[in-house]
Amino acid sequence: MTPRERFIAALERKPLQGRVPHFELVFFLTMEAFGKLHQSQRHYAQWDQMAAKERQLHREDMADLYIKIAERFEHSAIFIQPNPGTDDETLRMIDLIRERTGDRYFLMLHGDATPSIPPGGSMQAYSYQLVDEPEKLKAGTEAEVNEALERGARLKRKGGLDGFALCSDYCLNTGPFLSPSQFSEFVTPYLAKLIKGYRDLGYYSIKHTDGNIMPIVDQMVEAKPDALHSLDPQAGVDMAEMKRLYGKKVCLIGNVNCAKLDTGTDEEVDQSVRYALRHGMPGGGYIFSTSNCIYTGMRLSRYERMLAIWRKEGNYPA
Repeated sequence: MTPRERFIAALERKPLQGRVPHFELVFFLTMEAFGKLHQSQRHYAQWDQMAAKERQLHREDMADLYIKIAERFEHSAIFIQPNPGTDDETLRMIDLIRERTGDRYFLMLHGDATPSIPPGGSMQAYSYQLVDEPEKLKAGTEAEVNEALERGARLKRKGGLDGFALCSDYCLNTGPFLSPSQFSEFVTPYLAKLIKGYRDLGYYSIKHTDGNIMPIVDQMVEAKPDALHSLDPQAGVDMAEMKRLYGKKVCLIGNVNCAKLDTGTDEEVDQSVRYALRHGMPGGGYIFSTSNCIYTGMRLSRYERMLAIWRKEGNYPA
């Protein structure tokens, strides 16, 4: 099986042999690992002035970097962050990666259209609007979901994109920004519509949110994503409990504690990695990853330590 096939098997909660699939939503340490600036951090203010040849060289360099990350760290999937982010450039990037790798990797984009925690500058206004203009808020979310599905249809191409990571964050470490009843009114119906629409188009959906999801996780699972990411232990999300409650309903991704990778001891890192593997792997339906991503400032050596344990201990019996 290819890494892509193994990734899809995990999403579909099918039994696997060999190593449990792995990916990271983003790997930002490209300068340390490859001497190249991460794709999303490149600013192309003069893109419109570039000659066609120069643009193509930039595209090829970015595509090659995505592939190098996947190859070196044995990712089964590539989360593409198009830069520039137009539909045309997105399709070119997908095609470039496919030309170089065939069907080896599962390819995904960000594709959420549901409301996340508002930024601080607009949090107060949003909170008032929940009470004063609820129908206006819901109409706006409906329109954004429809627009996202239209984009998904425009990007649909045989042998191209496999799915979407839905990256709206709903929760803080202490719990969701919206109460469960508010979440059921302002988010859940639109999340379910988005996921069903993507599935009808032939895509998989991975729902990402950090924080303590436990008060709303039932609603998230009922929206029928193919997977939940990132199962944040810093917010008290326990892999053993998630597997017990939801392991037969949805693929689980993540749970290796990013805080421990960043500032913990080696022993704490090892413990977190082993806990995620031990409780996530049984019965399949698990994809190994951190509880967020490999972000700027994290030590590459810590990520490599995590992977060393996964390569040795994250294997299903024949």
